[in-house]
Amino acid sequence: MKAIILTASDSGYQGKRNDTSGPLLCKMMEEAGYEIVRQILLPDDQEMLAQQMIHICDNKEADILLTTGGTGFSMRDCMPEATTQVVERLVPGISEAMRYYSLQITKRAMLSRAVAGIRKQTLIINLPGSPKAVEENLSFILPELWHGLEILKGSANECARKGNGEESCN
Repeated sequence: MKAIILTASDSGYQGKRNDTSGPLLCKMMEEAGYEIVRQILLPDDQEMLAQQMIHICDNKEADILLTTGGTGFSMRDCMPEATTQVVERLVPGISEAMRYYSLQITKRAMLSRAVAGIRKQTLIINLPGSPKAVEENLSFILPELWHGLEILKGSANECARKGNGEESCN
């Protein structure tokens, strides 16, 4: 499975701050068996972010597009708006699961505006900008993503193992 990492950061884009969340996402995804196609750093600009996501999805560059940054309350934070602008179907369970898990660590997780959705055959997931929050959130959802992507691509095994070891096929 191919992955692209997209960081939204005005200060990172201007060279005033090092992006640490994007490289962390790359490392975690590679360790989970994903091929990192590329890593992108853009400013918190809704149109630029949306156009980049559209290009990636419509050209089938990646199976999964993970974003980091731009999910908070700052007036410049616009990643959820850019994402909802481009997705064709929302996947609320992913962002709900991340918030649920994060709320067990910090009450500030309720301030996340992250969303997840699908455009064409690419899954887009917004993650926070903080490396600590990125690691916590991705670690929680990562084990289930591969199966979801297989379903999206139509390559999931239609047989499920029952508790007694037999397979049940739909």
